[in-house]
Amino acid sequence: MMTILLLILPLVAALFVLLSGSKLASKIALGFAGVELALTCYAVSLFQTSGPEAFYVFHDWIDAPKVSFHLGLDGLSLLMVVLTNLLLPLIILSGFNREINNAKGYYSLILLMQFALVGVFMAMDGLLYYIFWELALIPIYFIALRWGGRNRVAITLKFFIYTLAGSLLMLFGFIMLYWYNPGQSFDIRELYGMVVSEEAQSWLFWTFFLAFAIKIPIVPFHTWQADTYRESPTQGTMLLSGIMLKMGTYSLIRWLLPVLPLGVAKWGQLVMILCVAGIVYASIIALKQRNLKNLLAYSSVAHVGLIAAGIFAWNIQGLQGGVIQMFAHGINVVGLFFCADILMNRTNTNEINELGGIRNLAPIFSTMFMIVVLGSIALPLTNGFIGEFLLLYGVYEYNNWMAVPAGLTIILGAAYMLRMYKKVMLGNVSSYVPEFPDLKWNELVVLGVIVLLIFVMGVYPQPVLNMAEPVLQDIMSYRVI
Repeated sequence: MMTILLLILPLVAALFVLLSGSKLASKIALGFAGVELALTCYAVSLFQTSGPEAFYVFHDWIDAPKVSFHLGLDGLSLLMVVLTNLLLPLIILSGFNREINNAKGYYSLILLMQFALVGVFMAMDGLLYYIFWELALIPIYFIALRWGGRNRVAITLKFFIYTLAGSLLMLFGFIMLYWYNPGQSFDIRELYGMVVSEEAQSWLFWTFFLAFAIKIPIVPFHTWQADTYRESPTQGTMLLSGIMLKMGTYSLIRWLLPVLPLGVAKWGQLVMILCVAGIVYASIIALKQRNLKNLLAYSSVAHVGLIAAGIFAWNIQGLQGGVIQMFAHGINVVGLFFCADILMNRTNTNEINELGGIRNLAPIFSTMFMIVVLGSIALPLTNGFIGEFLLLYGVYEYNNWMAVPAGLTIILGAAYMLRMYKKVMLGNVSSYVPEFPDLKWNELVVLGVIVLLIFVMGVYPQPVLNMAEPVLQDIMSYRVI
């Protein structure tokens, strides 16, 4: 019952907001998102006492092909649902005090996306998972197309084509797995450990990996990302970077590793090279950026490249690091893009070289921005440190030489993020910043919660690790040595 309620409430909320009118849309959306978060917290408490068995729902849905309505929450999927439902109220609240045309449509699409994201993380049937995966693309497409920047049409179309092409490859892969499955089913319990030849797994690997690599994105499948992040409205960028890209990294752990272990064994080293090369490439490109949102976009490519590398290392340290860094990255990147939005709305520019001296005008904002930056560059006692330490440890265990370039994400990340902060916040007051009011109440709440989470996770990450460990140990059992 709790599983169904967590899934359905955002859909009901989206319909309610759409019918309520634009004047109260943001407040109603925030109220429903708050209720969803409260239900999620209650689900976590039940999970700790009852275990995952209480959160599985199974009903036959379609007879031919055999498709089931199979939902479930284990430690891994529950963490992703927590991340989704934790960030949604912050994303909605960040839009308060902003003029948004057709607000009811805007916020109903955000809630519809929440529904699809929760469905992706809960789905335990391959075709049901694919339906939610595709459904998540629809609201973000319209959010970017309707409320994006000047070049939104061409850039959003490119994003749509990229992701749809990857999704169709994944659908083909699921269809082939269905035919290879003696039980003729998409159910995850039958797909795990299914006997498929090494040759078949070898080419099936790419049908899934390409879909996930585009969504994450992993270099060289990243070319849609920076433009889409820059042109999308801030709440859309937060959804994309904070939650939607986690669909890809989550799916590597949930679907790719245990379903196609022979394919991973054959192609994993090539993927690791792509991930590590992408870390260095994206970090160098970030150093060259003069637009703040572009810098944050390439920074995200570097960070998720390290997450993917840790996952493909396929050892317990890499998997643990991947899970905790998915959570930490979601929090940090939402905070960074919100700070970029505050700068843009007060100065009308995202150009780094046109800013400066803001610390003298807005000390509270400058302090919170600095903390978010420190979390993103993995300062010890912040949430970014735990994940990146475990990820680098996992990559080192896989191949100690690969850990050297992979570790550049910390060094280069500190270089471009601290240099950006220096130019934007310190020095003399720029002519583009004649005045800069400090944080409004909603901005203070959003950044305050993010700063609190950065420190809490950095000091005490054990609950996240404990929740995910049983699932990760199970995933480890499918590894081909």
